[in-house]
Amino acid sequence: MQVSELIVNYLERLGIRQIFGIPGAHILPVYDHLYDASVHSILTKHEQGAVFMACGQARSSGQVSACITTAGPGATNLVTGIANAYSDNLPVLAITGESPTHIFGKGGLQESSGEGGSIDQSALFSSISRYHKLIERTDYLHHVLAHTTQILLSERPGPVVLSLPYNLQKEEVDDSILEQIRFEPRRPATTTPSSVIDQIASLIHQSRKTVMVVGYGAIHSKAEKEIEQLCKQHHLLVATTLKGKGVIDEKSPYFIGPLGVTSDGAAYQTITQEADLLLILGASFNERTSYLWKPELIQDKKIIQIDHNPSQLEKVFSATLSVEADILDTLKALLEKLAQQPTSNTAKAQPRSAENGYQISERVKDKSRDETSISHSTPTLVRTFFSLLNNHFDEEISVFDDNIIYGQNFLQASPLCHYYPNSGISSLGYAIPAALGAALTHQHPVFAILGDGGFQMCGLELMTAVNYNIPINVVLLNNGSMGLIRKNQFQQYGGRYIDCDFINPDFSLLAQSFGISHIRIESDEAFDHLFNHCDLHKGINLIEIPIDKNAFPDYQSGR
Repeated sequence: MQVSELIVNYLERLGIRQIFGIPGAHILPVYDHLYDASVHSILTKHEQGAVFMACGQARSSGQVSACITTAGPGATNLVTGIANAYSDNLPVLAITGESPTHIFGKGGLQESSGEGGSIDQSALFSSISRYHKLIERTDYLHHVLAHTTQILLSERPGPVVLSLPYNLQKEEVDDSILEQIRFEPRRPATTTPSSVIDQIASLIHQSRKTVMVVGYGAIHSKAEKEIEQLCKQHHLLVATTLKGKGVIDEKSPYFIGPLGVTSDGAAYQTITQEADLLLILGASFNERTSYLWKPELIQDKKIIQIDHNPSQLEKVFSATLSVEADILDTLKALLEKLAQQPTSNTAKAQPRSAENGYQISERVKDKSRDETSISHSTPTLVRTFFSLLNNHFDEEISVFDDNIIYGQNFLQASPLCHYYPNSGISSLGYAIPAALGAALTHQHPVFAILGDGGFQMCGLELMTAVNYNIPINVVLLNNGSMGLIRKNQFQQYGGRYIDCDFINPDFSLLAQSFGISHIRIESDEAFDHLFNHCDLHKGINLIEIPIDKNAFPDYQSGR
């Protein structure tokens, strides 16, 4: 069969259901074989939107996703999204076209071979992908696809970019190539030594108050049930990183809040004032989580860090015990060990009461929420929206969030309310296309929350939703400003505002021209209409919430 047909068959074997992108002359042979394939192509409005859709689909499903573009600008427009996938360890496969090999170095249209002064696409993607290959011959095609598969299905995946010259796509290869590739995920058998489990259990028994700091690594490991068991059976408290939100139901009495510079401060106060042991699970302790690496967060405490990624262990602090292991396997063994050993701290074994110390955490939490500047500076309409969202659905929902600050503090994530913040490289404009990618995978309601600045970077992807009837609820926070920039210019630069304010279109007319629903929220009646009369399951809704451009979340980023 032709290489172009083989590539489409390869996508099918990977379990790809949709591939996002924009065709061009150099990739049309592959598109031609997509015509009759089970993989459905989704035409996006921009290649960045295509890769963001793939990112959202991969992140919400945990499966491999794919995007496809032509050569030259088609490929270069992927850069930001590929970098995002790289930072978030997402299994995203990008297929790009390339000019024919026989004109390499001659100045071919949109050539990216790196020859004769042309763009060097391999160099462009080398630092932001786990693997990039310009495939110039078919004799090593099997090796390229096998290596690609191994990366995409590994425990620590990342983006792969494969560039296919036009003439190579039309060459014929043996159709048995795919039979030689293993398409099952490879999860290496890991066993945490019993001596290490003993040490962890001993440190927990010796502590007055243990707080688990849980990050995305624990969600990736699917350790949610084990974390809940540790809370209920051994009265451990949980704080989450931004990406770790939802690992435990945030209505749980053991959840003390999100941890990070943009959070309400409750978890920080509990950790700094009361905890003597931190059990850090799959959290990188980056700038946001660590309050710009504030020493008070970890000083005078014993620290256990468990992560399957060795590069994260003790990256920014020294641990009492660092463990390179699968979090799920380790917690299962730990639960067994703790069940065998009666606790020496009788207070921990008792139900929650005013005497066992956990009510103190609740008081700290309530006090922090009352006094925090983030809570006080949050617009009332935004707080009301999240309050109603938290209580409206008794089913799964997914929330993709560009804004982060309000969602981190007011959305009550859980195993049913999935929260996907704009992490990675934090590129504005991520939420709408990422949510669209997820909406094609799940049947439950999907929300994209973003500011008007981010909307103007990606808003045309709403027409992709219209073209394919993809249900999505876009929550647009409208303040006519790049809010983070305006906040920093107020805090750090004496209110010398430059290039942060702009004029928006009339969003009601914009939605009308798109043929979608528009709801402007300015009153309780508008909220009633939104949650009781709008189709939040199958509709395409643009939900506009006007806010004051000077209502800054009063946290300090140091910049």
